[in-house]
Amino acid sequence: MPPHVLILGGTTEARRLAADLAARPGVRVTTSLAGRVARPAAVAGELRIGGFGGPDGLADWLRAHRVDALVDATHPFAEAITANAARAAAATGVPAVVLRRPGWRPGPGDDWHAVPSLTGAAEILPRLGRRVFLSTGRLGLAAFAGAADLHFVVRSVDPPEPPLPPHTRVVLARGPFTTADETSLLRDHRIDVLVTKDSGGEATAAKLTAARELGLPVVVVRRPEPPAGLTVVPDVAGVLERLGFAPS
Repeated sequence: MPPHVLILGGTTEARRLAADLAARPGVRVTTSLAGRVARPAAVAGELRIGGFGGPDGLADWLRAHRVDALVDATHPFAEAITANAARAAAATGVPAVVLRRPGWRPGPGDDWHAVPSLTGAAEILPRLGRRVFLSTGRLGLAAFAGAADLHFVVRSVDPPEPPLPPHTRVVLARGPFTTADETSLLRDHRIDVLVTKDSGGEATAAKLTAARELGLPVVVVRRPEPPAGLTVVPDVAGVLERLGFAPS
């Protein structure tokens, strides 16, 4: 049987890893998506969509499908999935690695305000602005539902579910976005403060450049730490090395 790698995906890095592994003769790769996006981007190799039923269900899947290695390449804020992956790997003995792109770092001219959570972001906003570009995705918007004095622009791939802040405009769009795109959005909606999660990576960093050039404050939600004991690497090359594959 060829070696079987299960990727818990949903990120650009997950798609790049799947493409690399699928192109290697004798390697089977399966990407699993949570199913939160109606039309996910195409991935190389096999694809499954939906949850596993917690860590026990994931462990059962690893055994049933003879998985040789598990890669958690989910979003840095997918805490529950990462915790389940750690427990399933420990229960089955399947080697696991976490792929986490490095977080962002402020540079000259940035006006960043780090907070530990979305709730913390909601608390600090009234001191920073009144028209908010909320680029944290469509989940977790309930943390801002009580901000009746603020106006929000929310951008997501699929429509968000309530509760939403009372004054919210939803922009449905799929990235990547250029700095020019982000600058136009901020100007068109007269945004005076940006809220984002520390997702890291270049694919969504243009909004930070646009905010810097426009002199806007940015509220950055810090990413959670992965569970203790998991190996964390910053890029696809690190995963390949960890799994024993030669660089492509």
